[in-house]
Amino acid sequence: MDDQSRISRTIDRLGIVRILLVQVMVLLALVGAVVRYVTWSSEVALQEFLGAGRPALAGASSKPQPKPQPELQTVKGKAACAKKV
Repeated sequence: MDDQSRISRTIDRLGIVRILLVQVMVLLALVGAVVRYVTWSSEVALQEFLGAGRPALAGASSKPQPKPQPELQTVKGKAACAKKV
């Protein structure tokens, strides 16, 4: 009986090492995933930023198109202010 009580009280050091090893591996996998995501999203954001200055269509002119002027209505012979759209 003395042997069984001594065995049940001993610390399973190999089990602790295994658990710590698994935790470290999971932590490294998560860090790698986060780093990969941040790198990917930064590249996408950079491409979007660099592409913002280019025209959307390949055949589009580099000059900006003028905005159409709002219609003016006459009220009792006088021109009214332009409506805000």
